[in-house]
Amino acid sequence: MRRRWALLGLLALAACSGVEDVSGFDQNTCGDVKAGALPVQPEAVDGRASFLVRYRSGSRVSAAAVQRLGGQVTAQYHFVPAVAARLTPEEHARLAADPDVERIEPDVQLRALRVPTAVGSVGEYTGAVRLVQAPRVWDANEDGVLDTGAPVGEGIRVCVIDSGLDRRHPELTLPYAGGHDFVDKDEDPSDETDGVRGIGHGTHVAGIIAAQLSSGGTTLASMSRGGMVGVAPGVELLIARVLNVHETASISAVISALEWCAQNDAHIASMSLGASMDLGNTAREAFQAAHDKGMLIVAASGNDSAEGYEAPLSYPAAYPTVLAVGAVDLDEEVAPFSNRGQGLSLVAPGVKVLSSVTLQSATVAELDADGARFDSRSLFFSPAGEYTGQLVDCGQGEANGCKGATCDGFVAYVRLAGNARAATAAKSVMKQGARAIIFGTDASDSEAWQEYLDGPGLEWVPSLAVGRESRASVLKQLGKQVHVNLKGVDYAEFPGTSMAAPHVSGVAALVWSARPGLNASQVRTLLERTAKDLGDSGHDPRYGHGLVQAKAALDALKQMP
Repeated sequence: MRRRWALLGLLALAACSGVEDVSGFDQNTCGDVKAGALPVQPEAVDGRASFLVRYRSGSRVSAAAVQRLGGQVTAQYHFVPAVAARLTPEEHARLAADPDVERIEPDVQLRALRVPTAVGSVGEYTGAVRLVQAPRVWDANEDGVLDTGAPVGEGIRVCVIDSGLDRRHPELTLPYAGGHDFVDKDEDPSDETDGVRGIGHGTHVAGIIAAQLSSGGTTLASMSRGGMVGVAPGVELLIARVLNVHETASISAVISALEWCAQNDAHIASMSLGASMDLGNTAREAFQAAHDKGMLIVAASGNDSAEGYEAPLSYPAAYPTVLAVGAVDLDEEVAPFSNRGQGLSLVAPGVKVLSSVTLQSATVAELDADGARFDSRSLFFSPAGEYTGQLVDCGQGEANGCKGATCDGFVAYVRLAGNARAATAAKSVMKQGARAIIFGTDASDSEAWQEYLDGPGLEWVPSLAVGRESRASVLKQLGKQVHVNLKGVDYAEFPGTSMAAPHVSGVAALVWSARPGLNASQVRTLLERTAKDLGDSGHDPRYGHGLVQAKAALDALKQMP
């Protein structure tokens, strides 16, 4: 069980960890196979590293002085007297000797922890949205139409600091109010760089907050054709892209994004990213400054816990100026991967959360053979496509392990067990000529399990998995023709505290829109006071104050002067 939940935590962070080196598979009997790990961002050839240079209070912040020493200034801040700069060791030493410089800190890396009037359908109300009571606020009679005058987040700006947004998604065109890309340094916050498009971690987060009624894209078979609706469909979304296609971000970019959010009158900053280490004093001061300027900052607690291990809160969630959010499932049980601690504020849905993703970046699987269809599920980052061919036993995906392989193409059956990675095996069998892959797993089809390929933007073949209920029947098809079909869709279920945090951001927007005169501290206190107490009585490190509840918060607001 630990392995499966570890994968869940990873995927909720948009596959943000490093990818396994598959370059050792040098048998390439069927021509050049381009699939494999995304190239790691190269180290700077000039010997520079990134730092935050914090000047003493009262001193003049001088980007020009840093540049005169040879340093490359990448940002200058207003929240704190500091600049971000790339420095050689010699430049670092000279700058550290400047009496106006208080300290120089590493630029810590973080990772990703994915008013309408149309008549919709209650089928668009996901289990997660219902769990936080959002429909009870804006559709009390359950007729699929937003109630006249009900709080929907109107007039509230939520700034999503994440991997960007696919603005083509029909759920999110209306609430989008502006954006900036702190990765590519432009005004287009698309989740894409140099033609490589992300799977949509930021788009997933944005959909949880603000997806629209009756605005569906290409939906899953189990969904309403209208798609799904977010917690606060009347908000305005500001999009600050800080996570690159590797799903990592520098704290210098995050600080710049915080300032940009404030400059664009954001009420709430929603952050589904984090790091296990403290981000440094300069970052702590920047978050304090954003808080002092009246912004409510909501952040995911982290996905590092496992069976027998309770991980502490990630940063920035661990800062007292940030509202830390953990994850629960639809049964209101804490998710095994969710980080905990005394600083945890609230919990919200974070297991199998349905929301929008980059268009056609998710897939649904169909596996047919001999007139029968078998239960199967697609792998994250597997491309849409279909292929019919002979099913060949490829063992565990070892080099030259496919019995009866041919460069003319076949469907590989790979046994995936223990800590084996699908991406490694996929690279191997593709080199042997596989045009599609079926992974047989030890997990049950009913369990919360998901395997993934390295991605995005890589040239994999269509790949799916079968669980222990189906794999014996599939193995009987060895040597026969099977049909693998993966269809592209615009929605996916992601797990993680990344998905929990935007539920709280959306509820906060509902409350704030009901009474715009509230300040951020009052909104936070109201959410904590009205949360559904779970676990030990009162505040506890596993559930914080409890499950955020929109209707309870609005009811309590009516009793306030």
